[in-house]
Amino acid sequence: MTTTSDRVSKAPTQQASQRVSQSVFDGSRLRVVLLVDVYDGAQQQFLEAYESLCSQVASVPGHVSDQLCQSIENPSQWLITSEWESAPPFLTWVNSEEHVRMVQPLHSCVRDTRSLRFHIVRETGGPAVPTGPDKREKRRLQAAPRIGDGLIRHALTFTVKPGSEATVAKILSGYTSPEPRVDDATRLCRTSLFMHGNRVVRAIEVRGDLLAALRHVARQPEVRAVEEAINPYLEQDRDLDDPESARVFFTRAALPAVHHVTAGQESPEAERHALYYPAREGCGMRLAELLARQDEAAADDPRGPVLRSTIFQRDDVVMRLVDVRGPLDSAPGPVLGLTDHKRATELTALLDGEALGVDGPALRDSDPAHLLAVSRMDLVTDRRAPDA
Repeated sequence: MTTTSDRVSKAPTQQASQRVSQSVFDGSRLRVVLLVDVYDGAQQQFLEAYESLCSQVASVPGHVSDQLCQSIENPSQWLITSEWESAPPFLTWVNSEEHVRMVQPLHSCVRDTRSLRFHIVRETGGPAVPTGPDKREKRRLQAAPRIGDGLIRHALTFTVKPGSEATVAKILSGYTSPEPRVDDATRLCRTSLFMHGNRVVRAIEVRGDLLAALRHVARQPEVRAVEEAINPYLEQDRDLDDPESARVFFTRAALPAVHHVTAGQESPEAERHALYYPAREGCGMRLAELLARQDEAAADDPRGPVLRSTIFQRDDVVMRLVDVRGPLDSAPGPVLGLTDHKRATELTALLDGEALGVDGPALRDSDPAHLLAVSRMDLVTDRRAPDA
């Protein structure tokens, strides 16, 4: 399990690239907002569970403060806000098994939750307060607003029992696409599904409300049938008829996007690929940051093969989704997210060779073409909604 010490050790000082529409690596402070709908009559139980939880959260590295608020209009509505030194320590904690266990007491008294995460861009109330051991490093604010394309990117990942890969791929490729329109404000735009060995990754692009889209997909009969069909092959058991079992499974399966960059170019011949970067224990966030820095540098090359790159990371699982023009193996270094030999050495030092089927010495001696071959994921299906 990734520890909370696996985080960006020093905030970058350069100006954020205008080509980066999403990133957790700029060192900015983070504000997390959790909207909670508590069951009627369970307010005191919820308060007690929160007080126990907040005493544990206070000791998590990177945590600054939090507040619990209750609606003045509806006593069942609560708001939890917390501040973090930056996004990486929060994501490391919230995606950990420790967090899954820590929030367990809350679920018996909560009807629904909604989590929102924001980098702090501006604030009032005086100069930033010095932080850190020597009290000289000031809290950072996001330097400029990010300009995106209106899409929210998210992924889910899970593993299936060895030997069942071909059966699972057939099931996952054969379903009817769900209705892309969720409501007047939300639309499913694209679903891309890949496998690497027995690991499955499903990446989605949504315009509008991600949570509404995920719930919409889960309600579709054709999707429910596929989920039931792959149940016997999952390494982690789940019961979709048991809300708690389903919640824990999909919480552990969440693979958030931590960085997205575009070269600002389009090509009708572009193809989508996925690359799997299993990290050594405790190195997932560092590996994702290394790839993010390389993607930022490569995006300024108008002749580069990668048009868009999205990095997804949870614990020690890192996946990079890339839209590439030209043959995939024509420029293995940039396609992998590497621009020079030094970066290749850093990358292999962070990778778990066993998970890629490569022993340590062979991994260190691998050239980019070999690394590309062993990290490349197999495409199962890539579906776009009409007019997406």
